[in-house]
Amino acid sequence: MTRTVVAIGTRKGLFVATSAGGDDRRTWDVQGPLLPMQEVPSVAFDQRAGRTTLLVGSHSWHWGPYVGVSHDLGRTFEPESPDAIRFPEDTGVALKRVWQLVADPLDEDVVWAGTEPQALWRSSDAGRTFELVRGLWEHPHRPHWGEGFGGGAIHTVLPHPTDADRMVVAMSTGGVYRTEDGGDTWSAANVGIKDSYGPDPYPEFNQCVHKVARDGADPEVLYAQNHLGVYRSNDDGRSWTSIEEGLPTNFGFAVLTQPGHAGRAWLVPVESDGVRFPPERRLQLQRTDDGGRTWREQSAGLPDPTFTCVLRDAAGTDQGSPMGLYVGTRNGDVYGSADEGEGFALVATQLPDVLCVRAATVED
Repeated sequence: MTRTVVAIGTRKGLFVATSAGGDDRRTWDVQGPLLPMQEVPSVAFDQRAGRTTLLVGSHSWHWGPYVGVSHDLGRTFEPESPDAIRFPEDTGVALKRVWQLVADPLDEDVVWAGTEPQALWRSSDAGRTFELVRGLWEHPHRPHWGEGFGGGAIHTVLPHPTDADRMVVAMSTGGVYRTEDGGDTWSAANVGIKDSYGPDPYPEFNQCVHKVARDGADPEVLYAQNHLGVYRSNDDGRSWTSIEEGLPTNFGFAVLTQPGHAGRAWLVPVESDGVRFPPERRLQLQRTDDGGRTWREQSAGLPDPTFTCVLRDAAGTDQGSPMGLYVGTRNGDVYGSADEGEGFALVATQLPDVLCVRAATVED
């Protein structure tokens, strides 16, 4: 039987929602907390090479941060390795959080991790051990990267789907960086992205980019939600153009795209930096089908009024047809749509503060 599984990382544990009626995506069985009282800022499904593995970036308040590997959707985990991600002694720093886990699209054994402090890591054994990507860590800009309100972290890792040498990463608050030689060297990729707070409105780096997503059909196209601004790149991050016209606000955190559909993307707008409530106190998604030239609201079934917010990784998509969309809020509710955002219903409610949401279609 085919089912949809939604992994939900929160401030106080991991929860897993499974569509209870086959793949109807209307009724859900919610299990958890599976890692009680552990902060879970990142989760990822690895469905390559015939496996269904759940990778979890967790933070134990007793043992510290680590990457967990589960083959039964979070019920049990492989024995933890405290050294799976450990900064070498010469760096002089310690791991604080694992903010991003990504299965490489071209190598079935490679997993990438983005962390706080701002670092990129590569695993060649499907997420069990990781090696620091020195090319980015030793970049001359690194000592000047600042920290956002949530700390300094690499929160976006986008391997290129057809070229193993190319990758785009984004961080708070260094901005966007890209490599064309497998990570040996990196270049700042922020041309056209505005910094609304510094003396130079268009600096080479240090923009506070909240999230970047790759287009579902054209791998050269990227979408970025900035601290104040929404942008599209048509050249894999080399340059950016504003696409915020028509949106109720240019502030927000999450960006989603749909595999196989060029120009389709979703944002979850937030009123402003100083308020961080939904526009007009209505939780909503803004959808474009033409690369950001026009936008339309999708909010049916979402709370109105509300004062909650959706963080940058607390939104995800599944592989269903039509595609499902999922958003988790800071007051512990998770909403799902089985029709690409046209209508939403509760998946789970009254959870702790939701940090990340990822979904996958699995076979029993």
